[in-house]
Amino acid sequence: MTGRGLLVDQGPPRLHVQIDGHGPVLLLAHGFAGSARNFNPQVRALRERFRVVRYDARGHARSEAPREATAYTPEAFVEDMQRVLAVAGASEAIVAGLSMGAATALRFALADAQRVRGLVLVSFPPDASAADGFAAVAARFAEAIEREGLEAAGARFVWGPASGLDPRGAALVRQGFLEHPPYALAHVLRGVIARQPRLDDLAPALGQLDRPTLVVVGEGDRAGRAPGERLAALMPRAQLVVIPEAGHVVNLDRPAAFTSALVSWLRDQRLDRQHG
Repeated sequence: MTGRGLLVDQGPPRLHVQIDGHGPVLLLAHGFAGSARNFNPQVRALRERFRVVRYDARGHARSEAPREATAYTPEAFVEDMQRVLAVAGASEAIVAGLSMGAATALRFALADAQRVRGLVLVSFPPDASAADGFAAVAARFAEAIEREGLEAAGARFVWGPASGLDPRGAALVRQGFLEHPPYALAHVLRGVIARQPRLDDLAPALGQLDRPTLVVVGEGDRAGRAPGERLAALMPRAQLVVIPEAGHVVNLDRPAAFTSALVSWLRDQRLDRQHG
């Protein structure tokens, strides 16, 4: 299964999964309106030492997109992560995610810590109390998608002038955004993004999550900087890394710096070795 795309068929929806390399399993979960392709730079750097598993979330890119709004919940996204690890034959993994994927990775770890060797939380999303995060505008964003279409809604909420993206970055974000079914993104916004919990409400559970954790934030990420710093403060074995001159999509904004920080942490935590 190395280097090929495959589908997880056990239970709907079908999920597009890619597996590269050999070694300890490193699972990568992308953010809202992203795809497994977002981690191409990291896969090239990591596949010599790790078995890198990545997938398109339900409703995104090459995975199936159920029509029912009830199919899009945080619990369903955690179950999908479990299914992906099962098809990879992994009883445990280093679990990593970006933004929405980081929220899923944390929920997975809180539900099943014994399967998590290490946790990497990148650009962790703020809850609805933060005015500059997607959770706060999720309902309006979903309505705009349904009323105006992906192009107009995306220009307003994602890659427009207020995003701070340069023209090249805006073009790349737009290209990726437009490949997803509009109804699925609207369902994800209402059913998953809008339900992002307050970190302080999770504080007791986070304080008991005894797993090595890397928290990564971009220096220029207005939405993700504060929750990342708070998350690192609440978790007993967390290390915070701030990537200079990076925005929210850290791994694409500054791929070399992000990958270097990730590889260094994996090595320091001895997670680049097979367990047992």
